[in-house]
Amino acid sequence: MYLGIDIGTSGVKAVLVNEVGAVVATAARELALSHPQPLWSEQDPDAWVEAAIGAVDDLAAAHPRDVAGVRGIGLSGQMHGATLLGDDGRPLRPAILWNDGRSHAECAVLERRCPSLHGIAGNLAMPGFTAPKLLWVSRHEPDVFDRVAKVLLPKAYVRYRLTGEMVEDMSDAAGTLWLDVGLRRWSPLLLHATGLELHHMPRLVEGSAVSAVLAGEFAQRWGMAKDVVVAGGAGDNAASAIGLGAIAPGDAFLSLGTSGVVFRVTDRFAPAPAAAVHAFCHALPGLWHQMGVMLSAAASLAWLSGVMETPAAALLAPLGERVDGPSPVKFLPYLDGERTPHNDAAASGAFVGLRAATGRGQIVQAVLEGVAFAARDNLAALSAAGGAITEVDLVGGGSRSPLWAQICADVLGIAVHRVEEGEVGAALGAARLGRLAATGDDPAQICTRPRRLASFVPRASAASAYDEAYRRWRELYPALKESL
Repeated sequence: MYLGIDIGTSGVKAVLVNEVGAVVATAARELALSHPQPLWSEQDPDAWVEAAIGAVDDLAAAHPRDVAGVRGIGLSGQMHGATLLGDDGRPLRPAILWNDGRSHAECAVLERRCPSLHGIAGNLAMPGFTAPKLLWVSRHEPDVFDRVAKVLLPKAYVRYRLTGEMVEDMSDAAGTLWLDVGLRRWSPLLLHATGLELHHMPRLVEGSAVSAVLAGEFAQRWGMAKDVVVAGGAGDNAASAIGLGAIAPGDAFLSLGTSGVVFRVTDRFAPAPAAAVHAFCHALPGLWHQMGVMLSAAASLAWLSGVMETPAAALLAPLGERVDGPSPVKFLPYLDGERTPHNDAAASGAFVGLRAATGRGQIVQAVLEGVAFAARDNLAALSAAGGAITEVDLVGGGSRSPLWAQICADVLGIAVHRVEEGEVGAALGAARLGRLAATGDDPAQICTRPRRLASFVPRASAASAYDEAYRRWRELYPALKESL
C-alpha cells in the first residue's frame, strides 16, 4: 500500500493506493484562509500539519490493515508559500501563500537586482513566487527576516514535522525563483539577491527519490512499519501530472482547482517568460514542464456560491450538461489578480453586460465561461511558446461538472477528457511517487494514464459564437485595467 497526502489551499486530501494502482480510500480535512489586508493571503503552517495528521488518522481508523501495510508516502502541495522558520524550527509568522499579491513592488526590485533572473529561474518575478515575499518581509518585517533560519514550502514543512528532515523536491523548488531550473540546483546568485544564502534552503531531491523516513511516533500512531519512506514528492500540478500519467513530452492537462493551470510536459528546460509562461522542473529526473496559470478557477465558482449563499451544485443544476451558446454576461475571473498572460497582481474581477433582465443562470454561466476564456489565454501562451496542444485531460474540483467540461471544449477548440480519480489527481500522483521511492519501480510502469470517463469535443454549432465571445472578452481587461 502507498499513501499520498496533498496539502491544498482549501483542504488536505489523503489517498490510499494499492499494489495495482487503484485508490482504496480517501480522506480530507478543510483548511481556512486569512486575508488580513487587501492582496494578502496567509495560512497557519501548523494547520497543514494538523489537517494532514487528521486525514491519515481518519484513514487509519477506517482502514487499519491497509494503512498498516503502507510502504511509501508521497507529498504534494500548494506551491510558492513562504514558511519562515527560526532556529527552533518553529514558524516565525503565518505563511504567505501563492495567491498573495503584496510583493508586486519587490518583484521590480528583484528584476533590477538580478538581470539574469529569467534565464536562470525560467520565470518572471511575480508576487506569487517565494523570493519576492522574502524581499517584502525584509523591507516590512526586518525583525522577522533577521531571525529566518530556513525557508520551507508548505509540503516541506509538513514533511519536516512528519520526519524531522528539511527537504524539498525539484518541481516545488522551481517555483521559488531561487532554483537554477535547468541545472536543478539552488542558485547562490538568486538567493543573494534576496539576502539569503544556501544554508537557508532545504536539501534537494528528485520527486521520486527517498527524502526521509517517517518518524517513529507517527509509524506507531498509524500502525505502520518503522522503515516507511517519504518520497521527495511534488508541487501540486507536477503531482497531478504524475497521477495522470503525463510523463512524456507533449502530454498536457487542464486543472480546474482553486487555481487553474494549463500544463505541458517538456524534455528540456524551455522558459518563455515574455508570455508569463512558467517553466519548472517535473517531478521525475530529466523532465521539465511549462504552465500557464490562472489564480482563480474553481475559486471563482466557490466565490459566487458564497455570495449567493447557494451550493455550487445547486447553481449549476438548472443549466444542465450543455448550453446553446455564450452568456450575454461576461466575467473576468481575476479575483486574486492574474498570472498568465497579464502578470498583474492588482487585476480585479468584473461582471460586464448586466441588465435588468439578467438571471442567475446567465451569471453562473458567465463565471464558467470567464474561467474557460482565461484557460484559452493560457493555451494560446503555451502554444506560442512550444507548439499546439491538441487535447487535454481535465482534473481538479471543476472536473466534476460535465457542463464546465463542455464549455471548456467549446471555448478552447480542442477535446477535453474527464478522467477517473480526476479530483484526487495530486494526491494520487503523490502516492505514486511514494511507491517509486519505496520500490525503485520503472515510472513508465507505475505512472499510467487513468481511464477516461467521458470526452467532450468542440461543437461546430457553438464554435463561431464562442470565438466572437472570446474576442470581446479579451477587450475587457485592458479597457477596465485603469478603472478597477
